[in-house]
Amino acid sequence: MHSSLDVRPEIRAALDAGRAVVALESTIISHGMPYPRNVETARRVEESVRRAGATPATLAVLGGRPTIGLSDSQLEHLGKASDVLKVSRRDLPMVMAGGKDGATTVAATMILADLAGIRIFVTGGIGGAHRGAEHTFDISADLEELARTNVAVVCAGAKSILDLPKTLEILETRGVPVLGYGTGNLPAFFVRDSGLPLDQRVDSPEQIADILHKKWQLGLQGGVVIANPAPEHAAMDPLVADRAIQKALAEADEQGLGGKDVTPFLLRRIDELTGGESLQANIALVLSNAELGARIAVAFASQDLR
Repeated sequence: MHSSLDVRPEIRAALDAGRAVVALESTIISHGMPYPRNVETARRVEESVRRAGATPATLAVLGGRPTIGLSDSQLEHLGKASDVLKVSRRDLPMVMAGGKDGATTVAATMILADLAGIRIFVTGGIGGAHRGAEHTFDISADLEELARTNVAVVCAGAKSILDLPKTLEILETRGVPVLGYGTGNLPAFFVRDSGLPLDQRVDSPEQIADILHKKWQLGLQGGVVIANPAPEHAAMDPLVADRAIQKALAEADEQGLGGKDVTPFLLRRIDELTGGESLQANIALVLSNAELGARIAVAFASQDLR
C-alpha cells in the first residue's frame, strides 16, 4: 500500500484479507453527469458492487491526497463543487502538490488502484482515439495506461464519440487484450454493437479471472479491457446515437474545443439532443458494469486464494 494514499478502513481491511475490491472512477461524478443524478448514480453503483459480493472503492484526490474510498459527504462534494479538476496521469503531481480536489479519469484511477493493490476497475467507457486523430493526434491517455498498468477495466467498450477502429488498433499494437463479455463484437458505449469484431469472447467471470491471473503471472505488464454491452432495454438505436454524435462533434469543432474539454461537452450535448436517452443508457450500462466487475473481483480473489 503506497504511503501517499488515504485508504478508508473498510477497504484496507478487505485488501489485507484478500477479499474482492472494485475501484470506481470519480470523473463520472464531477464531469460526466449533472447533479443530482451524478451522486445518485455513484451511490447506486457502489450498492451494485456490494450486492454482488465485493467492496466498492470510489477514487479521487481530495485536498491533494489520493483517496481510496469516499464517504457519502465526499461523494456529495464531488457532485456539487464546480472547481474539481479532471485528473489524468500528467495532472496527479500538480493536483497533489497544490492541495486541490481532483476527479480521476480512467488513467488516473488505474494508477491509484494499482498503488492500492486493487486489480478490478469499473467505468462506463474507456477513452481512445478521437475522430480525426490522424490529424490532431488527440488520443486519450487511457490507452497508454492500459498498456502499462496492471488493472482490468470493465466497461461498455469505448465511448461512441471516438474513432473505434483506430482505438482497437492502438490497443492491439500496445498488447492490450480486449475481451467481449457475451459478445464477439466491440460494444460502443450507448450502442450494444459497433460491428467491429474482437479476437476473444468470454462468457463467465471465472474465465475472465483466469485470464487475468495467467497474464500477470507471466509478468505481462498492462491492463485488460472487458467489454460488456449495455443492457438491451437501455441501449440506444445506433442511428439515433450517431445523428446526435455527429451534431455534437460539429458543434465542438465550431467552438474550437480540444483536449480534456471535448468529452464532457460531447456527453452533455448528446444528452440534450437525445432528450435524456443517452444519460439513461449511460446510467444503465455503468450499473451493469458494476455488477459484472464485482463478480469478476470475487472470482479473481477466490482463485488467488487457491
